[in-house]
Amino acid sequence: MAATALITAASTAVAADTFIARDHVSDGTFTTGIEGPATGPDGALYVVNIGKDGTIGRVDDTGKASLFLTLPEGSVGNGIRFGSDGTMYIADYPHHNILRVAPGSTRVSVFAHLPDAHQPNDIALAPDGTLYASDPNWAKVNDGQLWRIDRDGNVQLLESGMGTTNGIEVSPDGMRLYVNESVQRTVWVYDRADDGSLANKRLLIRFDDHGMDGMRCDVDGNLYIARYDAGVVAIVSPQGALLREVPLKGRKPSNVAFGGSDGRQVFVTLQDRGAVETFHADRPGREYGTAATATP
Repeated sequence: MAATALITAASTAVAADTFIARDHVSDGTFTTGIEGPATGPDGALYVVNIGKDGTIGRVDDTGKASLFLTLPEGSVGNGIRFGSDGTMYIADYPHHNILRVAPGSTRVSVFAHLPDAHQPNDIALAPDGTLYASDPNWAKVNDGQLWRIDRDGNVQLLESGMGTTNGIEVSPDGMRLYVNESVQRTVWVYDRADDGSLANKRLLIRFDDHGMDGMRCDVDGNLYIARYDAGVVAIVSPQGALLREVPLKGRKPSNVAFGGSDGRQVFVTLQDRGAVETFHADRPGREYGTAATATP
């Protein structure tokens, strides 16, 4: 389905201030490697690369950002996800690891190593605790990979020879996995079995211009996709219909996450600004802070 199709109106009444972006964290607070937003069980937003690469920042509900931790030498984070017990999982792309930080701690350990990986980049957490990781090769656009990381830390390469795999997300019921390819401007959907395996890959939507980066689902399974260089967050239904686009101040959104007291606050990291913008959606995310339900 082409993204040039008519954008339909939301099916529910939308408050006047819904889907209107505003600044949350000011310009230059994070580096151009800003990524990985995720709301922790304390309600704070965690984002990689505050001040310098290889760090993780913590942002409170007022938008005040501070250093949370520094990763081990040579490690740089990208995607972040939280288990329901508060464990933080971080994609460390230079060392090809998934890192783990225990609740109440800033000590970083290796949860899983991805042999022969290019990165990993973004990660998604299924309701049963299985992690999935996108693995693009930016030097070779048809060499992307897709990985599964089981709850015991074992890893499996699920697919190779893909495009530039980037944003990745699981549906609220855990029965679908979504993966986008930035350069190819495609979003794929797979059926996901109880054992974490994937089948029935098919195209969900293809965009005609600009790229894509991180994405998240709301509770109804709509995908919120960071449209890199387009300056919008695109909202796509589980059937592949483009429902709306939320304009941003920045042009290069790198990822999105849900949070706030009701789970309806959407946070957007902006690479060109080193900042975070935010807007309210008309429904909560499938996971946000203490609402997360999966524990690897």
